[in-house]
Amino acid sequence: MENHEIQTVLMNALPLQEVHVSGDGSHFQVIAVGELFAELSRVKKQQTVYAPLMELIADNRIHAVSIKTYTPQEWDRDRKLNGL
Repeated sequence: MENHEIQTVLMNALPLQEVHVSGDGSHFQVIAVGELFAELSRVKKQQTVYAPLMELIADNRIHAVSIKTYTPQEWDRDRKLNGL
């Protein structure tokens, strides 16, 4: 599984402004940025991003995924704080 494939799945399934995916073919890190996260609990944020990936996880194309979610405002703040 390629990083850009996961990015495409998430961008097509969710109203996100940005998706950044890194990984080694079976273990991935996802950063998802969108307004939809503004009113969601931490658990709901994770579930929202996991949902479009469940088929890929079920058939072992994705073995593990870590997810970080941000609103656009949180992402702008974090990028500045981390010098990105």
